[in-house]
Amino acid sequence: MKIIAFNGSPRPGGNTEILLTEALKPLQESGHAITVFKLNNMDIKPCQDCGGCTTTGICIQKDIMQTVFDGIREADRIILASPIFFFGVSAQAKAMIDRCQAFWCEKYLLKKTIPEGPHGRKGLLLLVGGMNKEEGMNCAEGTAKAFFRTVSVPIHETLRFPGIDARGEILKHPTALKDASEAGKRLGE
Repeated sequence: MKIIAFNGSPRPGGNTEILLTEALKPLQESGHAITVFKLNNMDIKPCQDCGGCTTTGICIQKDIMQTVFDGIREADRIILASPIFFFGVSAQAKAMIDRCQAFWCEKYLLKKTIPEGPHGRKGLLLLVGGMNKEEGMNCAEGTAKAFFRTVSVPIHETLRFPGIDARGEILKHPTALKDASEAGKRLGE
């Protein structure tokens, strides 16, 4: 299977990256082809709402997102990992998601969906946030759900870890690493 993962955190070695690494381990061990997009290191222009994709389903901006679009089309599994910033996914993750407006146009205006392939399409959402409030997690999951459905991922699992803020604090959580690993294993089934 082809698996793509989006690391939406700007903090190298932070809680989001630690969780994502754990989720990917069983998938790597199973020999799946994995591509990780570190969104903070990518020059992704924001969506301009220019309407250029409404009749073709193809974004007219030419940047690194062309590689992301190809990855999304070819993927059997998609993982989105993000910290919670101001009750939502990170700006890095949101910029990538917003550029998927081209897929929205393709699916809902042009009535073309990405084929599910022989393995179907599934997703995994990993969220880590410093606050212990559900609002941030709920808002971020709403955005992620819209993203997953737009790119023809009909089902996804979500792992939420509120109250985790300091770098590496996720390592002190009693079940987080195990939860992420098990979720990765389930994703590969």
